[in-house]
Amino acid sequence: MNTQEIKRKLAAIFSADVKGYSRLMAEDEEWTVHTLSAYRKIIKNLVQQYRGRVVDAPGDNVLAEFASVVDAVQCAVETQQVLRAKNALVPETRRMEFRIGINLGDVIEEEERIYGDGVNIAARVEGLAEAGGICISESAYQQIENKIPLRYDYLGEHEVKNIAKPVRVYRAQIESEAVARKPLEAASKEKMAFPLPDKPSIAVLPFVNMSEDPNQEFFSDGLTEQIITGLSHFPRLFVIAGNSTFAYKGKPVKIQKVAEDLGVRYVLEGSVQKSSDRVRITAQLIDALTGHHIWSEHYDRELKDIFALQDEITIKIMQAMSVDLTEGEQARHWIKCGTHNLKAFEKHEQGIAFMRRGTSRDNDTARQLFEEDIVLDPNFILAYVALGWTHYLDARFGWSESPAKSLQRAFELAQRALAMEESIDLGHTLLGCCYLLMRQHEKAIAEGERAVALNPNGVMAYSMLAAIVGSSGRWEESVLFAKQSMRLNPFSEPTDYWILGRAYFMTGQYDEAILRLKKAVQISPDFLPAHIFLAACYSSLGRDAETTAAAKEVLRINPKFSVDSHAGTLPYKNEADIEREVTALRKAGLK
Repeated sequence: MNTQEIKRKLAAIFSADVKGYSRLMAEDEEWTVHTLSAYRKIIKNLVQQYRGRVVDAPGDNVLAEFASVVDAVQCAVETQQVLRAKNALVPETRRMEFRIGINLGDVIEEEERIYGDGVNIAARVEGLAEAGGICISESAYQQIENKIPLRYDYLGEHEVKNIAKPVRVYRAQIESEAVARKPLEAASKEKMAFPLPDKPSIAVLPFVNMSEDPNQEFFSDGLTEQIITGLSHFPRLFVIAGNSTFAYKGKPVKIQKVAEDLGVRYVLEGSVQKSSDRVRITAQLIDALTGHHIWSEHYDRELKDIFALQDEITIKIMQAMSVDLTEGEQARHWIKCGTHNLKAFEKHEQGIAFMRRGTSRDNDTARQLFEEDIVLDPNFILAYVALGWTHYLDARFGWSESPAKSLQRAFELAQRALAMEESIDLGHTLLGCCYLLMRQHEKAIAEGERAVALNPNGVMAYSMLAAIVGSSGRWEESVLFAKQSMRLNPFSEPTDYWILGRAYFMTGQYDEAILRLKKAVQISPDFLPAHIFLAACYSSLGRDAETTAAAKEVLRINPKFSVDSHAGTLPYKNEADIEREVTALRKAGLK
């Protein structure tokens, strides 16, 4: 490289490595490698959020550059805060604590790499930081002295290897040891998006997959869902649905923000690592109103114990929230409708993920996985229910060659599941929806009400009951049940918004309907039912331009849309309800 080819620039260099990395590797090599990979992802995401770029990551080191020292230091502070929270989930001997050094200096840039004294000084400054701490050079300190409200301790001049002059170093005091023992930032009741329920309320965040294998995401997600399901069956609790808590998956979040977003007092977080024939799980429960950790535990068990472990964690959570159970309640609610076959368990979670995508092709894939579940474990009750839902969706949306046969198959699977275990709420919900398509409205309502009684925190139970009572002509009740479903699942699905929007349309509250239906299409732009009702709402209000646009969206998604064919699919009890919807659609210009 000659002088003319050298490209120099001034940059804020962020250098981080793990304190005691060799010891961690010697004690547990597999755990250390997996944890390092997970923590590096967190650091990389934060670097990108603060407009930086990860340049290199050899060994246990992470090297990044920023155009701004302020961005670099703010990124370092949040990195240490997030990693501290993650470390609180693991035993003290396995905590992976990074040291971070920041320098402002001249660097040589060659392709994607950077070199020079600026980088060397950042690395040497990093070596002076404590575990979980941050040190910065004087050149960086001069840029942020009055811009970031931290306490800076001058550590004096330090001779640095291969650097001619001593480097003045400052420690950015984030009180790493003291903060670890202090409460987290508390949530504010005034900032809650929803009023706190009058009983213990909890959100279970997705357990972090500590394995490098992305296929293990299904296992960690499945564990999270099972804990949520276990908690949701207790009427003395208010449990946020997994659909909403999974919105935080893979993101660095603050507990008090989660509590305020979802309107809950307690938040559970944890991590899971599955390897060979063992599983390691950490979990901690936080009272967001005080910021205190009220329960935490580390488990290292044989993989065959995973299902008993789910129960143990769930009971411990309830005890920590002072929810007392009689022995009879425990026996009644711990009836398992799942499986102890790990392959079936994982296939089931994969199938659920496909089914939620809401397309015909994904529904076919889900059905195949659920059928394999039943072969693996003929007593897996939830597999029969899930398989039934795939046939129901075929019938409801006309995805199969014979919707009538699909409906009959869904009905049979619901009955079979309930014959195996009468107390499964999803089985009653499925059966109720089948009765609805059969136009047996009173039976449908009875099954929907039974599902809600069995699972007072059942999002699908409330959502489908809203759909059933509305289709039976009780639209005001439909609004109430739909709202309860969405309170349990604040980050609701398009179907939930559509059900509430439809109920508002039928009660003449067109503006309220439009507000919800717009949310449905924001989440899923090709969600046809919402576009159909938007056209009906706009035409009912005489808003011609918006009516035309909504009708075009209907035909874009389904060029063969026919009002008469659509009317034939409506499971409404009252002819007046069918006529109301059909009239509004014809007024919108649809034929």
